[in-house]
Amino acid sequence: MTQDTIQQMNKELIALREFVALLSTERQSLLNNDTENLLSLSEVKTNAANQIMEMNRLRRQNLLAKGPDTMETWIAKYAPKSREIWHEIRQLADQAQQLNNTNGELINSQMRHNQQALNVLYNSSKSAAGIYGPDGQANINSAGRHLGSG
Repeated sequence: MTQDTIQQMNKELIALREFVALLSTERQSLLNNDTENLLSLSEVKTNAANQIMEMNRLRRQNLLAKGPDTMETWIAKYAPKSREIWHEIRQLADQAQQLNNTNGELINSQMRHNQQALNVLYNSSKSAAGIYGPDGQANINSAGRHLGSG
């Protein structure tokens, strides 16, 4: 049973390393405004996050089945050599959370910027809507003057 838990921890460690790399790639794509790459990363990121959550759930379930110990206590009792693995798992989980938060902030910033640009375009198109009539002739009345009049 101990060997199974250590193997699960190693799998979780590898998955977290890959996930952190994926989040770093996402951050770079956000900074470069590479929307095409962001779209392809989205599904991969979701699948990777789901896989890690499932690994975490299984580890917790196995730990609970063995008793009320915390992971640190279990490692100290049964697998002290795996302490470094657990330490790296925790560090990578923290790093993934920080990267995900940063990426979320970048996404929100980009969404605000896009919304502002859309508002400018929308307001500009509303004011330009009356420039030409259905017959294609200029239709602007600006302070009582017609387009082209002095």
